[in-house]
Amino acid sequence: MRYRVLGGTGIEVSVHALGAMMFGAVGNPDHDECVRIIHSALDRGINLVDTADMYSAGESEVIVGKALRGRRDEVVLATKVHFPMGEGPNRGGNSRRWIVRAVEDSLRRLGTDWIDLYQVHRPDHTTDVEETLGALTDLLRAGKIRAFGCSTFPAEEIVEAQHVSERRALGRFRTEQSPYSLLARGIETDVLPVCQRYGMGVLTWSPLASGFLSGRYREGRPADLSSGRATLTPARFDPAIAGNAAKYRAVEELVALAEQLGCTLPQLAVAFPATHPAVTSVLIGPRTMAQLDGLLAGAELTLDDAALDRIDEIVKPGTNLYTADGAWRPPALDPGRRRRPVADRAAA
Repeated sequence: MRYRVLGGTGIEVSVHALGAMMFGAVGNPDHDECVRIIHSALDRGINLVDTADMYSAGESEVIVGKALRGRRDEVVLATKVHFPMGEGPNRGGNSRRWIVRAVEDSLRRLGTDWIDLYQVHRPDHTTDVEETLGALTDLLRAGKIRAFGCSTFPAEEIVEAQHVSERRALGRFRTEQSPYSLLARGIETDVLPVCQRYGMGVLTWSPLASGFLSGRYREGRPADLSSGRATLTPARFDPAIAGNAAKYRAVEELVALAEQLGCTLPQLAVAFPATHPAVTSVLIGPRTMAQLDGLLAGAELTLDDAALDRIDEIVKPGTNLYTADGAWRPPALDPGRRRRPVADRAAA
């Protein structure tokens, strides 16, 4: 396993990291098996484990906490805050009120005194970013967290946060966690260059494009829309929908490339994000031990210039053929924000 420094923090993390989203009711409810998967990943050199409070409503953090008993010092532990945890107002978002409550809940579930990387899971346009940065800076000074970052922030939000940190003498986002895959290369245009400009580390998620690069979805074959992510967004996977044709064609060409390289499509997908100079670590999110074994084989794969050039021919740099499930959507695109009031249209 290779290691890189995380966003100028001096903390070294494995180039491939373990994402814990699939541990718990949403993925694998067997706590003992999940603990074994985490231990296996650690034994093979992974030292960054990433979870979030909202994964299986806190269950993922509980599982990670169980797995790290007796091994906490060897692990760089990351979790996130933002999404609602329970019903009622003020139980989510990026306010100081919620962050200082949520971090205590995460520390309790994880069974630890500190979090190495505390990440804001999504932007919150109801909260001034200075409020968020101020709360995170206080947690940093109190020793509850060692560094903080953002997740799935657009480039302009990252820039604004960096400027606010400088103007107000606050701690700054040290990392960004973005979706990045062979089919989703949009962040190469803006987010990755911005992170390089500010010396931020980049953790990438969904290297398998929510399962589209798992090998299950192939051109000319019936697509199983009754399992996995396809059950949540079947229109994205349905080959009968014209907009999906480009994705299926790209998958066939990527399968052919993987065969030439002597690897599987998932292994190619896991290896690809780590080749970008702005990327620090690639999150893999196995649900089973077999999936962990297969994905870690991709961590050992090195892509040469010829392979990368071929990938660029299949999916042009900076373009998205696939939008990751759960990716951030600008509120300004909501119909209520981009439609004129009825009276104004009538007057026009």
